[in-house]
Amino acid sequence: METIKPLNPIALELGPLSIHWYGIIIGTGLLLGLYIATNEAVKRGLQKEVFTDLVLWAVPIALICARIYYVIFNWSYYSQHPDEIIAIWKGGIAIHGALIGAIVTTVVFAKKKNLSFWKLADIAAPSIILGQAIGRWGNFMNQEAHGGPVSREFLESLQLPDFIINQMYIEGSYYHPTFLYESLWNFIGFLILLIFQRLNLKRGEVFLTYVIWYSIGRFFIEGMRTDSLMLTDNLRMAQVLSVVLVITSTVLILYRRTRKDLTARYKD
Repeated sequence: METIKPLNPIALELGPLSIHWYGIIIGTGLLLGLYIATNEAVKRGLQKEVFTDLVLWAVPIALICARIYYVIFNWSYYSQHPDEIIAIWKGGIAIHGALIGAIVTTVVFAKKKNLSFWKLADIAAPSIILGQAIGRWGNFMNQEAHGGPVSREFLESLQLPDFIINQMYIEGSYYHPTFLYESLWNFIGFLILLIFQRLNLKRGEVFLTYVIWYSIGRFFIEGMRTDSLMLTDNLRMAQVLSVVLVITSTVLILYRRTRKDLTARYKD
């Protein structure tokens, strides 16, 4: 049997305090996304502090919603272990829950600040998907969010470096690096959204394109994963929601293009 030691998920230990790579990676994605969104906001005539103010509300609310979403779809376990519901440090958050929380927060924030939700969403879209691309490497360090078993030969055929192949060796088997598939898909989406921002599309279409792009990739990648949140015994929640989001976003784009009163564009 092969003996491959996984990468240490703990980056630094300061006495009783352990700093995990997962948190560092997620934080890096957040800060880089905030930097990009802030620069773009200034170009679009918004105050420099607008996204900093938004993030101060959106991040904690998104985190709470991500946990609630995860607990709901694992209720059979948490109903028997209610003391673990708030134990977020043991893992268990869902990106769709975080997105729902962030979107609702942004809607309220935009209304309070008398700003366009769609303008804020369009500016933030590349930052969101870039943060997701970076964040998946936190899953890599934790050896989670992987796919089903594969051979080492299969992983080598993908021309992956040894450190990725070895990290995909978990409890005696190799697994699909679905974290990598999604990270690459999201990074390509980030580049596409940057281009779409320059095309000066109708307001809202950059964000809706993000939703469509991410959802298509998530649908197919989710089918490979072994840790899916299930709606029923046969339906994966992320896949169901991805289909709904693709259809809804496409319909919204087409509908908004027919509205002659909706003339605002991204660069306006």
